[in-house]
Amino acid sequence: MLACWFGVDRSTITRAVNEMRPLLAERGCTVSQGVRLRTLAEVVSHLGRSGKTGIIDGTEIRVRRPAAGSKGREKFISGKNKQNAVKSMVVTDASGRVLWCSPTRPASCPDITHARQLGLIQLLADGPVVEVLGDAGYQVLAAQTGGQVVTPPHRKFKKNAPPHWYEDMHERQRKAHSSRRIPVEHGIAHLKNWRALARHLGRREHMSDTVQAIAGLLSHQQSIDLTPGPRR
Repeated sequence: MLACWFGVDRSTITRAVNEMRPLLAERGCTVSQGVRLRTLAEVVSHLGRSGKTGIIDGTEIRVRRPAAGSKGREKFISGKNKQNAVKSMVVTDASGRVLWCSPTRPASCPDITHARQLGLIQLLADGPVVEVLGDAGYQVLAAQTGGQVVTPPHRKFKKNAPPHWYEDMHERQRKAHSSRRIPVEHGIAHLKNWRALARHLGRREHMSDTVQAIAGLLSHQQSIDLTPGPRR
């Protein structure tokens, strides 16, 4: 359709898209005018300087099934949704603004393994003291980061029946933590409004650049929406 509009060949549009995609991915997420976050280290540093809380969560994006007989075909199958997908770790602030999206990994990779591979533990150990909210998939990180990663409370009394008061207390704590994590779900929902992240029908090799490019465009739009306009 774009080729028809501009009166060029389809391959010309494809080549232009392939050239623009990595440039948009490298641009990073806009936090304020002139400030962009391109790496997870920059995100941790920004949260430390601003004193804000970060929220992390993994999101899966459906992709085409690898060809039969291809190496590593099974690693793209999600253990949660039983579909072929890739996974990205999304970081937002407490208001749901997207701060960073990681390069994609096959969906069979657990959330906590992905966070470790991205170096989150080391960044929190060497960087400023920040609060990062995560779901139950990141529970082990709470101990490994000195409590900087805050996760839902562990459930005790797994074998024996718990006291009646414990169930009420555990449920209140779990709901309170879930309420604080809601903004990251809103941030992921805004990302999934882009059709390419609802279900990707292109090459899986381009997914990392596609996710980070869309995160950059979305964050730029969010920063414009938060900028006060001229008074009339």
